[in-house]
Amino acid sequence: MIRCHLSTFMGREKLRISDVAQRTGLNRSTITALYNETATRVDLPAIESLCNLFQCQVGDLFEVAPPERKVQP
Repeated sequence: MIRCHLSTFMGREKLRISDVAQRTGLNRSTITALYNETATRVDLPAIESLCNLFQCQVGDLFEVAPPERKVQP
């Protein structure tokens, strides 16, 4: 599972989705999907824009996490 830390970056800088959309030129739906971790694909230019905005590396924004285990009753 790929985790996205966009909400953490936005929280640190007290940015709203509309702020990030305006500063990066990305569509609000793209940012919302990343913020809520529901995105299934992201274009490289979008990742580049976010990394430039937050002055971070791709590995800071995304993380590979082990899949969550489902508890069986």
